[in-house]
Amino acid sequence: MIFLLNLFGAAALLLWGLRMVRTGVLRAYGAQLRQSLSKATGNRFTAFLSGLGITCLLQSSSATALLSASFASRGLVTTAGALAVMLGADLGTSLVAQAYSFKVGWISPLLIVIGWVMFNKFEDSQVKDLGRAIIGLGIALLGLHLITEAAEPIRDAPLLPQILQVMSDAPVFGVLVGAALTVLSTSSLAVVLLVISFMAKALVPIDLGLALILGANLGSAVMPILATSGEPPEARRVPIGNLIFRVIGVTLAVPLIGLVQPYLAALQAEPARQALNYHVAFNLALALIFIWFTSPIARLTARLLPDQVNTDDPSKPRYLSQGPIDQPTIALANAGREALRMGDLVGQMLRQSLAVFRADDRRLIKQVSDIDSQVDRLNEAIKLYLTGVSRELMDPKDQKRVVDLITFITNLEHIGDIVDKNLMELAAKKVKYQLKFSPEGTLELDEIHERLTHNLELAMNVFMSGDIKLARQLFAEKQIFRELERNAAENHLERLRSGRIESMQTSGLHLDILRDLKRINSHLAIVAQPILESAGELSPTRLR
Repeated sequence: MIFLLNLFGAAALLLWGLRMVRTGVLRAYGAQLRQSLSKATGNRFTAFLSGLGITCLLQSSSATALLSASFASRGLVTTAGALAVMLGADLGTSLVAQAYSFKVGWISPLLIVIGWVMFNKFEDSQVKDLGRAIIGLGIALLGLHLITEAAEPIRDAPLLPQILQVMSDAPVFGVLVGAALTVLSTSSLAVVLLVISFMAKALVPIDLGLALILGANLGSAVMPILATSGEPPEARRVPIGNLIFRVIGVTLAVPLIGLVQPYLAALQAEPARQALNYHVAFNLALALIFIWFTSPIARLTARLLPDQVNTDDPSKPRYLSQGPIDQPTIALANAGREALRMGDLVGQMLRQSLAVFRADDRRLIKQVSDIDSQVDRLNEAIKLYLTGVSRELMDPKDQKRVVDLITFITNLEHIGDIVDKNLMELAAKKVKYQLKFSPEGTLELDEIHERLTHNLELAMNVFMSGDIKLARQLFAEKQIFRELERNAAENHLERLRSGRIESMQTSGLHLDILRDLKRINSHLAIVAQPILESAGELSPTRLR
């Protein structure tokens, strides 16, 4: 049983290496990859090339599928464009498998050393993340080498010939096994590399190896469906469409395995090379055929998964579809109502953030993060809606209102990010280390937090009413809040000097929370600025 332990350990090492590559590349270049993906889907051929390139970098068609599904669910790309991306992604994984097949034994330790140096000796976060990806690539190659060595004892297993004979006689069974292994391992690339490792050792006959390759392709389409099972219909259409491509392709390819194999042997006789070439040929054939059918398949998935009107979903706009978009007055009123909903969600985040610090409940941290995702989606929806309003029909007042609306929701989105990325990180640290604020510090934070919540409500009133008196009051809160933050910090330092244990343990945490609350209030005060500037109550600069 030792050889099975070695085999599973090597397979786990391969999977972990592939995961490190994917996470490292996403952290280093995730924003650029998402941007290029969203821009390239207007044309089916550029979308195909975009999916091909991104998957070669991420080494995971499933990751590309989830990105495409996410964009489709938010209306940033069409389902047809996302399906073209997936055709390129599936071809990309087959090319990555080809790259892994080159037997250069010295490159794995070299990559691990280079990646370690980049990760540990450089301060730039992008270089460190790229180093992580290079380490992952070296670990994946090492895992692949260990799989080849660990598979050697399987040759002498007494039941192996009978099992292989059954699977060879029924290639459909091989397809199902390959698909199941892919779903269980969550990586079609890992399964393909495992199959070619076995074929290189003559443990798997060629026809069965090709059936397993087809199964890996089928399983790669199943995983995104499982990952998006709880998402809205718009997100699930892309994985379903890709599964339709895979099912049709595999159904046609299985009966032709015996006919295709001699041509593969004529191209390259080595069994492992035949499997790799078949993997590429299969995905290339699907791309050449189905690139012309992305629109019909997209319409089919829309019928299978029609839009669901879920008014209970806070991230779904409720007012943006009301009224013709070619009437700016109505459109801006709709956007304003949606912006207020966004403000209510931010207010909910603020209130729950205080509850997190009081209760030390990790579940509340997750709830705050979920609300921030809703705020981000509303922000995107409002901006996209405003870009569709006809500029030709707007007067200068309407155009200024558009700018004010975008500024307002951008500030709300920034506040949500501060709460989610900063305050909740501090809350998680407080929970992890079981820290407690002093009673005086807790009272100060509660009072400042309560005033901040009031200022958020004041900011929304100022934004909707344009009242100069309220705008003055909101803008004055910036200086008042600055003084509150300074006084609270001085009180905290005084408690440190007196040797209060709670204050010593939570010193950095306390001051960081004060800083973030002041940043949030600054974003709120900006809402009053354009109103006061229009009334001539603010000078262009505060410098004397």
